[in-house]
Amino acid sequence: QVQLVESGGGLVQAGGSLRLSCAASGRTFSTYAMGWFRQTPGKERELVAVISWRGGTTYYSDSVKGRFTISRDNAKNTVNLQMNSLKPEDTAVYYCAASKSSTREVVSSSRADYWGQGTQVTVSS
Repeated sequence: QVQLVESGGGLVQAGGSLRLSCAASGRTFSTYAMGWFRQTPGKERELVAVISWRGGTTYYSDSVKGRFTISRDNAKNTVNLQMNSLKPEDTAVYYCAASKSSTREVVSSSRADYWGQGTQVTVSS
């Protein structure tokens, strides 16, 4: 069992930056691929970024590539999402997720085993 708690959301102007953090409980954190998803009302949940359990492999959706960076610290049981050059279309609830599957499987399925409660990110124009 893994429990995930996100923090760092908020309101920012377009072009600004935010850093989301996700704190995970459990001794097996380092064995999970970790991802960030986002969702806006009326839309399907979108995979934003994924990082492998060792941190050596990352994936980004085309909509955030070059602007967002995912990282993890297995010693601290944390995963972060640095978001730069934010756009109004980045406005969403962002969810941290943990998966027992490989990074490739997370990308292909957009599924995870454990989810955080979500944190709101609002980008004003």
